[in-house]
Amino acid sequence: MSNVTLGLVSFAVLIGLLTLRIPIGVAMAAVGAAGFVYLSGLNPFLAYLKQTPYEVFANYSLSVIPLFLMMGNFAARSGLSASLYKAANGFLGHYRGGLAMSSIGACAAFGTICGSSLATAATMGRVALPEMKRYGYSGALATGSIAAGGTLGILIPPSVVLVIYAILTQQNIAKMFLAAAIPALLAVIGFMIAVRLYLAISPQSGPPSERVPWGERMARLARVWPVVVIFLAVFVGMNGENLFGRALFTPTEGAAIGAFGTGLAALIIGRMRPAEVIAVLKDTAVQTAMIFLILLGADFYNAFLARTQMPAAMAAWVSDLGLAPVIVLLVLLGLYLLLGCMMDSLSMILLTIPIFFPVIMALDFGLTPEHTAIWFGIIVLIVVELGLITPPVGLNVYIINGIAKDVPMWETFKGASVFLAVEIVRVGILIAFPFLTLALLW
Repeated sequence: MSNVTLGLVSFAVLIGLLTLRIPIGVAMAAVGAAGFVYLSGLNPFLAYLKQTPYEVFANYSLSVIPLFLMMGNFAARSGLSASLYKAANGFLGHYRGGLAMSSIGACAAFGTICGSSLATAATMGRVALPEMKRYGYSGALATGSIAAGGTLGILIPPSVVLVIYAILTQQNIAKMFLAAAIPALLAVIGFMIAVRLYLAISPQSGPPSERVPWGERMARLARVWPVVVIFLAVFVGMNGENLFGRALFTPTEGAAIGAFGTGLAALIIGRMRPAEVIAVLKDTAVQTAMIFLILLGADFYNAFLARTQMPAAMAAWVSDLGLAPVIVLLVLLGLYLLLGCMMDSLSMILLTIPIFFPVIMALDFGLTPEHTAIWFGIIVLIVVELGLITPPVGLNVYIINGIAKDVPMWETFKGASVFLAVEIVRVGILIAFPFLTLALLW
C-alpha cells in the first residue's frame, strides 16, 4: 500500500470512528498515532511526543480561544440576550414576521459577543420562542428562524472556529475577522428576506405584534449599549491597521478586553452573582480543554498526513486534471455539505483543512495567496454552518427542538429550508464576486 493510499484509508477510518460517536479529538489522535508509528516507527513517535503537546498548547495565538469562550459564557448568563431581543423587537415586531426578524437581528448582535453558533441558538431560543408562541407564530417559522439565526455566530467576530481556521492556515486573525464582516451582513439581510419569502408562501405563519412607542424603543436600545461598545472596541481595535493605518491591539489583547468588558457588563448590568461567575469560569475551562484536546488530536493526524505526502499529492493530481478552479471549489464545498450531515463545524475544519487547503492553494483564482486563503476560509465557514440546519443531523435544529418540545423536528427542518436556500444563494454570490469578501482588506 502506497503512502498516499494509506492517507486516504486513514480518512475513511476516521469518518467511520466519528460515525461510531468516538470523540473527534480521540479519533484523530488514535488514527494519527497509529499511522505515524506504522510509517516511521515507535521511537520517532515517542520523540515526537516529547515536544509536540507542549508546542501545541504553548502557542500564543491559542490564548485567544479561552478568552472568546469566556466572553460568550458571560454574555449567555448575563441576560444581555433578552435585552438584545427586546431592542430588535421594538423596531421590527409590529411587521408581519417581525418577531422572527427580531430573532435574527438579536442572534447577529449576540454573535458579536458570543462566537458559538450552538450557544447563540440555545440562548436566543429561550428568549424568543415564548414570545413568538404567544403571538401565534407557526412552529416551523419560529424554530426555523432561530436555528438559522444561530448560524451567524460562527462568522460574526469573535468566532472560535474562525480563529482556529486562521491558525491552521497561518493567516492573520484580525484580517479574517475583517473579511467576515460583509458576508455576515449579507447573511442578516438574506435571512430577513427569507422570512418574507416564507410569509409569501404561508401568510398566517407570522402575525404582527403591537407597535412599540418611540420612547420605549430608545429606552430598549439604550439597554444594549454594552454590546455595541464591546464589539466596536474589539473589532475596530484589532482591525485598526486596515481601517485607519494602525492597530490598537492584537487579537489576543482584543479578546482579553472583550472578556473583561462582557464580564463587567454581566456583573453591573446583568447583576450576575458570584456562583454564576464561578459557573462561567468552569464552563470556559471545560470548553477550552475540549477544544485543546481536539487540537492535539489534529496535530497528531496532520503529522501523519505530512509523512504520507497525501495533501501534496492530491494538490498535484487536481492541478493535472486541468479542471477550472471554480469546479474544484464547488466539489469541495459539496463534500463539506455532505460532511455537515454527520459532524460539527469544528470537527470538519480540523479534519479537512489539512487536506483541502493545499488543493485550493495550488489553483489560480486570480487572487494573491493570502486573499485566496482568506476568501476560501470565509466560504468554507459559511458552508460548514449550513450543516447546523441540514438534515439529518442539524445540531442547531436539535438544540431548538429540545427547547420547543411541542414542535416536531420535521417542522423545524421545513422552516429552516427557506433559510438554507438563501444561504446557498449567498455562497454563490461570494464565489462569483470575491471582492465582497476582500473589500475591506484593500
